[in-house]
Amino acid sequence: MNIRFPSPLRPGDRVAVTAFSSGVPKPLHDQLDRALDRLRGLGLEVVEGECLRGEEQDASAPAARRLAELKRFLFDPGIRAILPPWGGERAIELLAGLDFDALSGLEPKWLAGFSDVSTLAAPLTLRAGWATLHGPNLFDLGNPEREFGVAALLHSWRCGLPPEQASFSEFWRWDCPGERYHAQLRVLDAATARIRGRLIGGCLDTLSRLQGTPYFDLSAFKAQPAILYLENCEMNPCELLRALSGLRLAGVLDGLAGLVLGRSSGPDASGDNALSYAQALEFALAGLPYPVIIDADIGHLPPQWTLLNGAWAELEVVDGRARLRQAPQP
Repeated sequence: MNIRFPSPLRPGDRVAVTAFSSGVPKPLHDQLDRALDRLRGLGLEVVEGECLRGEEQDASAPAARRLAELKRFLFDPGIRAILPPWGGERAIELLAGLDFDALSGLEPKWLAGFSDVSTLAAPLTLRAGWATLHGPNLFDLGNPEREFGVAALLHSWRCGLPPEQASFSEFWRWDCPGERYHAQLRVLDAATARIRGRLIGGCLDTLSRLQGTPYFDLSAFKAQPAILYLENCEMNPCELLRALSGLRLAGVLDGLAGLVLGRSSGPDASGDNALSYAQALEFALAGLPYPVIIDADIGHLPPQWTLLNGAWAELEVVDGRARLRQAPQP
């Protein structure tokens, strides 16, 4: 399939900020404002949507209002990027109301974020041919602790492509501020791996709900070698096993060049005799005929890579360390 890449952002470009899933409650407006000021500091003109500074029933606004605002920004030729503050739970409600065929004929815009942002980003790549970014959310731009983690995101906007990235040496949890954990990737049933293909993926919690729908159909995408990446936000090991097994039964995991799983922020085994996270992966993914890389810098445990859906990627893992390169073409 034909993938089209947004042009780099330049000073004076207009970027829309709208929460098509969860909104930002008032106690967090200061951090949102810091993120918006960061955009303005890059010379960008911020267009703030009405579906942003509020939260009710786990969304910024009713679905019809969120959809109308998102469509307005998607089809406005003066808007160069759509930057939700973060993810949430309810982006799935908007998919049926979007005309992806019409969007496929428009100049692509930047869409960036992770978590529930994946619910829109992956379909935009698969159905409209827009390259979309999976990486730090806009909200991270207002958090000084995330500064080094957003460098690749800013580079992508400025240059049109993420830079070469290496795996990070440590990570931390949002619920354990100040604590740092050693970070190391591994390859399932192997010591090293090298995979090449076009990137597609996002949050497993949301994308697994789209299997069997037109919004997560990888059949055309797999005409070229494809690398699927997924990350778990909240699922416990048994639910993780079900989600991955469901993708495998549906054929989503067939015909890939490789599978990359981010670090899990979900709960691990609930007891000594319960299924563990590592066991869930082994049971669900055993026997796949391509490399499976585990605990990559993707997802809800920062820091994280910036991945461009639709980009041609080369990922190498040796001795628990990784290097990722992305380009428009092989």
